Amino acid sequence: MEKFQQSTSYIDCDAPSVKEKSLTLVRGISSPRDKAIRLFYGVRDGIKYTIYGKRSQPEHFRASSILAAGEGYCVQKAILLVALARAASIPARLRLAAIRSHIVPKELLEKRGSNLFPYHGYSDLFIEGVWVKATPTFDMASCKDGGLRPVEFDGLHDALLPSVTMDGRRHIEYVEDRGVFDDVPFDAIIKASLMHKYVKT
Repeated sequence: MEKFQQSTSYIDCDAPSVKEKSLTLVRGISSPRDKAIRLFYGVRDGIKYTIYGKRSQPEHFRASSILAAGEGYCVQKAILLVALARAASIPARLRLAAIRSHIVPKELLEKRGSNLFPYHGYSDLFIEGVWVKATPTFDMASCKDGGLRPVEFDGLHDALLPSVTMDGRRHIEYVEDRGVFDDVPFDAIIKASLMHKYVKT
């Protein structure tokens, strides 16, 4: 459990900006579960979701850099949530999975050649003796724009991406659980993913 509370090269929960942000979000809250909820929404809606952000270099996956950028895709937002949780003394770890999205924009699908995303990221938070999954990927604005069901988190139940949109269209299909990580497997993510090919220049 100790390793899921430590700072790492990517999950730099001891970075001043990360510690300050975590403290700001949980100030005045004593319950670990309530702290986790506040941190989740702080990342879900406080960090803009973008599929086109920088992700070609290791520093793009460092929690403090993601916080400074104010935006990121699923893996980056999950990394930041893990770091903020650790800074708040909540054990946390990165979890990865292969998913299939059934509503990928046409231009993105053409660039990628597939709707399979080999490394989708979300967070595991250890709350009151139980590991709980938390997926802060899509901010509320993105959900409203895309007609997506927002992920809600109560600190008790797993919060994963919904399988259908607000109007009933198929959305996310979880294909393979890649397990949990105490730090970011940067090389594996880059090797397995085509995402770096459509990053805006």
